[in-house]
Amino acid sequence: MKKYSSLKEVQTLISQKQLTLPDLLAYYFKQIEDNKHLNAFNEVFFYSAEVQAKAVQQKIENGTAGKLAGMVIGIKDNICYKDHVVTASSKMLDGFVSPYSSTVVTRLLQEDAVIIGRLNCDEFAMGGSNETSYFGPVKNAANPELVPGGSSGGSAVAVQADMCLSALGTDTGGSVRQPAAFCGQIGLKPTYGRISRYGVIAYASSFDQVGPITSSVEDAALLLQVLAGADENDSTVSPLEVPDYPARLERNEKQKIAVLKETIESDALDPEIKAAILQSIDSLKEKGHTVEYVSFDLLDYLVPAYYILTTAEASSNLSRYDGVHYGYRNTEAKSLNELYKKSRAEGFGEEVKRRILLGTFVLSAGYYDAYYQKAQQVRKLIREKLDSLFQDYDLLLSPVAPTPAFKIGDNMQDPLVMYMADIFTVLPSLSGNPAIALPLGNNKAGLPLSIQFTAKHFEEDKLLAFSQAFLK
Repeated sequence: MKKYSSLKEVQTLISQKQLTLPDLLAYYFKQIEDNKHLNAFNEVFFYSAEVQAKAVQQKIENGTAGKLAGMVIGIKDNICYKDHVVTASSKMLDGFVSPYSSTVVTRLLQEDAVIIGRLNCDEFAMGGSNETSYFGPVKNAANPELVPGGSSGGSAVAVQADMCLSALGTDTGGSVRQPAAFCGQIGLKPTYGRISRYGVIAYASSFDQVGPITSSVEDAALLLQVLAGADENDSTVSPLEVPDYPARLERNEKQKIAVLKETIESDALDPEIKAAILQSIDSLKEKGHTVEYVSFDLLDYLVPAYYILTTAEASSNLSRYDGVHYGYRNTEAKSLNELYKKSRAEGFGEEVKRRILLGTFVLSAGYYDAYYQKAQQVRKLIREKLDSLFQDYDLLLSPVAPTPAFKIGDNMQDPLVMYMADIFTVLPSLSGNPAIALPLGNNKAGLPLSIQFTAKHFEEDKLLAFSQAFLK
């Protein structure tokens, strides 16, 4: 079997009786086994996936199958799926069985997707390289000595190495887009509030957003259409009507695109990424798009504001893991205080503890106004500046990451270097805008390169249609 790159291709073969869903699932099981050295899966759902595949195959034959029939999909290990283990790749939740399903899982199953397993990620989605997982690092299929990006590294590698057709990740500050970039895939972060977060283990609640990693824009559009929309279990979800994203993909309109000058001129930007992006800009102009350079003078404030706000929210969200309610518990503690301390010290990894401490510090008396309050003001300024840019432009163009995938272990000793790698992805996260990472060929070493486009709030239809034309 060859690599399948779109659901349409799979559905065509099934309708022509050249393929069955159980056969396809068996193929992916073999791919997972052959690529287990990449450590992308924390668990493969052999039994439940086989049951689903047989049931959906029957529905296909009866003509009653849903939109996603034929799609074999993996989910990041921080998305709850009833009666299945979910751990957020942490010792703190090792072996925890979810008592309910997240809204995104429910919607996948309603449209007859087959969920093949849970995918490795940075612990509690905190990391940019997938090296903080309790289950060990994920390795990039392009070169197993390199990181796949994070925190949704397992999701990106599973699609990259043909272990499933598509995958769900979560994006807090770039955690869908950056691994998609490092692995040569398409990674979409929808507008904040477009997809329900119900049943997704929280890192930073005002940033977290579920997004698909796929090999085709069509599949990203279809998944967004299925997953998006109001949810009575999540009050932050927008009640706006969900457009028919796949039907709008062929709208090839000329766009006015702003290039964020400081991102392209940054000393941190890899020369080969810069050259590929400049070539893309020339190509966009040749195709009739208007491309102009604009200044964004708040670039230096993005990473500090992002880390102050997300660590503050993480400190609050992760306080529930106390060794009492559920999760890992130290059995030797002699008092309640000691139980809290030992359970949390032993259950959380170093990076998670670092972020909890940072967040607790910025929320503490005497520092709240100096840090947290200021960061909220910066976030407001960033959103206002982006909104004003979008009055004149349809899309913003920037890199996804300053470099291609780097070596495992290279940046782990210096958290600041790792945090600064988020400099280009955190802008849409702070403002809540939709953004997409698109593959841009490979560099001389054969490593994937990528480009990022950001759109106005809830204009994913324009972003996806543009992406479709861009990749043709």
